[in-house]
Amino acid sequence: MAETKARCHCSVPLCKSNKQRQPYLSFHGFPTELSLRKKWIKAVRRDEGPNFKIKQGSTFVCSRHFSESDYTNVTGSASRLALADVANFTNRGRIKRLQIGSVPSRFQWNNWGLPRRESAYKRASTRLGHEVCPALHLEQPLPCEEEAMEEVAASVVMTEHDYGSAPKPGALDAAAAHIPQLEDKIKELTTELSQLKVGEVHFHRFCISDKDILFYTRFTSRYVFCHFWEAIQPSASMVGYWSKAQKKGRTFEPISPSPTRRLQLVDEFFLFCCRVAAGLQEKVLADMFQVSVSTVSRVVITWANYLYLLLGSLPIWISKQQVKNTMPSKFVQYSPDVRVIIDCTEVRCQNPSSLTLQSEVFSSYKNTPTLKGLIGIAPCSAVTFVSSLFTGSISDRELTERSGLLDLLEPGDGCMADKGFTIEKLLADRGATLIIPPFKMTAQFTKEDALKTQAIARLRILVERAIRRVKEYRIWEHTLPLTLSGTVNQLWTVCCVMTNFQGPLDLKGYIPVE
Repeated sequence: MAETKARCHCSVPLCKSNKQRQPYLSFHGFPTELSLRKKWIKAVRRDEGPNFKIKQGSTFVCSRHFSESDYTNVTGSASRLALADVANFTNRGRIKRLQIGSVPSRFQWNNWGLPRRESAYKRASTRLGHEVCPALHLEQPLPCEEEAMEEVAASVVMTEHDYGSAPKPGALDAAAAHIPQLEDKIKELTTELSQLKVGEVHFHRFCISDKDILFYTRFTSRYVFCHFWEAIQPSASMVGYWSKAQKKGRTFEPISPSPTRRLQLVDEFFLFCCRVAAGLQEKVLADMFQVSVSTVSRVVITWANYLYLLLGSLPIWISKQQVKNTMPSKFVQYSPDVRVIIDCTEVRCQNPSSLTLQSEVFSSYKNTPTLKGLIGIAPCSAVTFVSSLFTGSISDRELTERSGLLDLLEPGDGCMADKGFTIEKLLADRGATLIIPPFKMTAQFTKEDALKTQAIARLRILVERAIRRVKEYRIWEHTLPLTLSGTVNQLWTVCCVMTNFQGPLDLKGYIPVE
């Protein structure tokens, strides 16, 4: 069908007819006679006002709302058709004109003028041959039906919108002022939605009993874990991801907290504990927490550096007076001047490809590539000194000298170690003494040497047990990959310091944890 250029739109509510899309329809303007116009306005259920105005040549009613009996068909020549009003012309070659006094009567709300279905009472009366309920006069619509029709008409008027009307004065300013409040509300709801998507906290899912908490986190109970988390949570909420810190580089701009995280904050700390304490691989953790492997790696590196800075700032090296106040009676009896008990330990690492690095990390004692560190504890069994990890080929003497322990000792302090620490001269330069088991100078120990060896062995076993606690962090059970070389010192220090939250060791015996 050919389309006309006339832009005629039907003004009846819920009707979307226009001349461009339905060229086969005719469009009729409102009559000029006042009484007839009022009938049209009442029929279409629109009152003139700020949202609707009847304008000559632009306000129409389409032929869908008139019945065939309302029209008078007029056929004319081509000249007459050319002069005909475009609003009353169809492409079928004839002019459709309304009869005088015609009023639109077919609308969506009256089922397009179709006869209403008879009520159930009327149909039953017709079928049975007598009136079922004489008291009801069903020729007229029920009151409920009239109310329903009025509600439909009101909804039609409510959904109507006039795009040509201008807003009220000040409405735009009020809307512009309300937009920032809505944007803040959207951000708040987005944050809540992201937290709801996370679901239940994974810590409560896996750590039901104290035995589960000990396995996954190495904390002895839920009470200890919760108190530790409450202490670090305020500062942990401001931590930015390690990847974001790398992007900053060497700039001096302050690092803002990371955006909405995939995991809740306590779950990130729990994930770090599972990686370090339980020794779970990154792929296993990614499946457990429903995140990617790269996210697991980023979380572990971020928390390793954060806890290294946080726990590293604690004054774990206690004063000489504090050592005496907390010293067990056996130390007072056999070694009252001891300030620290030290020992070295090694962890296996991946063999590098460089031959030079292979010779440096190879340990003749373990016969494998290792990293070596020094741990010092007080007589009360608290870890008071942790060195960085060095290559496995370093000697105990050189490691002690380079670790920085000698700078903390004061004149009169006693340093207890095993026979492998030949650091007596280094300690003497600082006024400290070395407490080690005596060397056998004859074929047999004397009685005094035997008692001294037994006493030192009973006391020095505490540092061995402290090292065992560190090695129970199962990340050290496996060979360390070279990919952790940038974070291994942070992980080592964190594991050593966090053993202090497991409580003191007992000189009489140490029950291994499962």
